[in-house]
Amino acid sequence: MNNQRLSGILLHPTSLPSPYGIGDLGEAAYEFVDFLTEAGQHLWQILPLTHTGYGDSPYQSFSAFAGQPLLISLSHLKELELIDASVLADCPVSGPEHIDYGSIIPWKQNIFKTAYSRFAAPDYHNEPLARAFCQFIEEERYWLNDYALFMACKDANNGASWLEWDDEYRLPTEEFKAHLRDTMSYEIGFYQFLQFIFFDEWLQLKSYANKHGVQIIGDIPIFVSMDSADVWANQHLFQLDSKGYPLKVAGVPPDYFSATGQLWGNPLYAWDAHMQEGFAWWISRIRHQLSSLDILRIDHFRGFEAYWSIPYGEETAINGEWVKAPGYELFQAIQNALGDDLPIIAEDLGIITAEVDALREAFHFPGMKVLQFAFDSTGEGSYLPHQFTNPDCVCYTGTHDNDTTLGWYMTLNPECQDKVCRYTHCTDVAYISHDLIGTALGSIARYAIFPMQDVLGYGSSARMNTPGVAAGNWSWRYKEGVLTPELAKKLKDMSRLYGRY
Repeated sequence: MNNQRLSGILLHPTSLPSPYGIGDLGEAAYEFVDFLTEAGQHLWQILPLTHTGYGDSPYQSFSAFAGQPLLISLSHLKELELIDASVLADCPVSGPEHIDYGSIIPWKQNIFKTAYSRFAAPDYHNEPLARAFCQFIEEERYWLNDYALFMACKDANNGASWLEWDDEYRLPTEEFKAHLRDTMSYEIGFYQFLQFIFFDEWLQLKSYANKHGVQIIGDIPIFVSMDSADVWANQHLFQLDSKGYPLKVAGVPPDYFSATGQLWGNPLYAWDAHMQEGFAWWISRIRHQLSSLDILRIDHFRGFEAYWSIPYGEETAINGEWVKAPGYELFQAIQNALGDDLPIIAEDLGIITAEVDALREAFHFPGMKVLQFAFDSTGEGSYLPHQFTNPDCVCYTGTHDNDTTLGWYMTLNPECQDKVCRYTHCTDVAYISHDLIGTALGSIARYAIFPMQDVLGYGSSARMNTPGVAAGNWSWRYKEGVLTPELAKKLKDMSRLYGRY
């Protein structure tokens, strides 16, 4: 990681403006990079880029490796002559500031099928694209083969979770997998094609960002979704019974966000099996992520020291227990394979023990400081910037799980509001978001990052995610035209003032 003082913006690409109902990797993404450059920002943090499943959460995906097809630019498909402009005319856009996943997913999926049918047709002649596709399939086969087969089987089973499939699909032998690859080659090719297009677009965008002095900070959850190619194809690596059902699931105990804890429901790792294989799956996962990102934030880092294990079937996360994890052995194996000084940020929020801090520090992973947590009481706290003792950390105004700064401030009690205003020297609450951004920029933290909603000064209606609430999340977008030259100049001036430009 860069040792300079840098700053940047947290924004998932789905939140970009687009005429097609959801942000994508097209023109608006490049315009956002241009805005970052004009605003003197050198970091763009995103959420996981993976193919989302039920609930549309980037933290619950069909694969820990596959990219999100919804981010594919339809304008790019048109440039490749894989679709005609006429198919874009009936986009079911519900509004420029929110995503209607229920409408957008089937609409884009139909367009993708049209594009693939043309790509696979004998009369489509684009030899460079065809050669690049074949090369991609070969280079990414270590995850792509299982993912594409999994998705094809999922379609054949009407989208049902793999736990509901017939036994021969749910617990397939290698011979049966080979049979499926023969009989479902077109359907498998469709998902390989989507991944090829996605990663081609993403790597071009990343290259553009890097050339303009912007590094991409990615994100991965520690756990994977139960209904995923990862679990289906590697059942021995998870705590499952003989039929594939989980024995214990992941979550966190009661905390800042929820009085009953958070029941995530992800299957837990069978760490003994991972150790026996030299942590090969994890090494592949981290290598894959760092091939398309500059820096990687790992969500729920404390789970590598000890994780909250909840019996399968519990309705809340209360009745769980802490179980030790082989974090030292895991990261040593990753370091041995990929090199020292891994560009990893550890999300060390929540119940953090001395053992978790020791694990993070052993591998020199910077942790996180969230300023909203500093003002929930009137007393002293470790999240107050004057309490920071080590610059090797990342200071945030808030994260995707927090309310916007303005929304958060409006819910504080008067004593805490007074503390915020006095600490940030805020004289007008309308500008509290920028005052907290200034506080983050002025801290000793090496990196300072703030959500786009705070840059724009938006309230709670622009919140990205409310933990523990199943519906209505991940849908916020900003409108075209809000990234003004005046806003860029203000951010640049603030960053220059605090030595981050």
